[in-house]
Amino acid sequence: MPTLPFRQLPVLAIALALGTGTRSQTVQPDSIASKMQWFSDAKLGIFIHWGIYAVDGIDESWSFHNRKVSWPAYMRQLKGFGAERYDPDAWADLVRESGARYAVLTTKHHDGVALWDTKQRHYDVVDSTPARRDLVAPFFKALRERGIRTGAYYSLIDWSHPDYPGFLKDSSRYRIADDTARWRRFQKFNHAQLQEVSERFRPDLWWFDGDWEHSASQWEAPLIRSRILASNPQAIINGRLMGYGDYATPEQNFPVSRPPERWWELCMTTNDNWGWQPTDTHWKTPYEVITIFADAVSNGGNLLLDIGPRADGTIPPEQVNLLRELGAWNRKHGDAVFGTTPGLPAGHFYGPSTLSKDSSNLYLFLPGRVSGQVVVKGLLNKVRSIRVLGAGDSLSHKIVGKISWSPVPGLVYIDVPGTVQDRYMTVLRLQLDGPLRLYRGKGGLN
Repeated sequence: MPTLPFRQLPVLAIALALGTGTRSQTVQPDSIASKMQWFSDAKLGIFIHWGIYAVDGIDESWSFHNRKVSWPAYMRQLKGFGAERYDPDAWADLVRESGARYAVLTTKHHDGVALWDTKQRHYDVVDSTPARRDLVAPFFKALRERGIRTGAYYSLIDWSHPDYPGFLKDSSRYRIADDTARWRRFQKFNHAQLQEVSERFRPDLWWFDGDWEHSASQWEAPLIRSRILASNPQAIINGRLMGYGDYATPEQNFPVSRPPERWWELCMTTNDNWGWQPTDTHWKTPYEVITIFADAVSNGGNLLLDIGPRADGTIPPEQVNLLRELGAWNRKHGDAVFGTTPGLPAGHFYGPSTLSKDSSNLYLFLPGRVSGQVVVKGLLNKVRSIRVLGAGDSLSHKIVGKISWSPVPGLVYIDVPGTVQDRYMTVLRLQLDGPLRLYRGKGGLN
């Protein structure tokens, strides 16, 4: 049965395949579990913020919205965006080298400048900049040739569109209640651009942003979701569609406790800004990124790590190095990362951990250099072997405090010599005698 075109799908049965829940996840988890499996296994994605804001190296969209620069001054960057050295194959190679399983490109930020040839008589890099070409299609093609999933960042906000209400932080063009016809014109435009992205690029993942300015009904969020899924039923939608997404997206700061959603993704910059800014040299180190990544995976989440290319399409060397170092670590320790499940509950081990899907292999992540021993508490299983990932060394262990008459297991102490440790984060694989079994009692005879 052919699906209806994006623009023709009627507003009917909006709640089909939708459940109830929080802003970040409204579909019932069991109904989308199969399509979410690749995302759950992927663990790592690369976020790419690229747009005209890289010409002057200023805040993407927010710089004019917050009155750091005027809107005309911001839009003059259109004349300097040439993408002269843009090499989508090199970008895709770098994504693959990092170990990432998906990449998300900003097809349109809040400034309204599309990175593809939109037919909606609005700003785009083909008609409005010296780049003069679609920048999305070749990158998606290069990713797919390498077996990497594609993600499209799309801003629901369009502060440059004359029919969009919002503009500057302290002023708006109009109130929707006062001019519903004008708002309908913007909705028609917005749906048309969404249709273009959906039909031309068929992203595996939609990364919406900007939903906070209006309600789900004003955005027509249920209709947006149903149209996307009518075109591509396997598409995944992030949690920034006012309650009609599939997974949560905490930003920048790692959650102190695991988010309640079944699927989640931490999006984080490699310095302090999303797009390229020459004055921002506050780069995260490979150690910092790797330890944050391990923490996310240990808690059942993904990391979406951002880079910001220059206006000519080149990627800053600091970001290239960071992705390569992350990739080298992933190649060495990938068994403990990709396709795993969350590790031990708090209190059993002081550090991140993961499990193989059958839970018969327990992976312990040791940040920095460990001196002496590490300990695992409450492990009812027998440990068949302990090996250092990427090195192959076998390690010894001993059980401390096991009393014959008590069901309480002893403490597993593991000797970790400095000679086998990774310079960023060592990972140990504990092969157990079967699926993980943990003691959760209070001690003694309990």
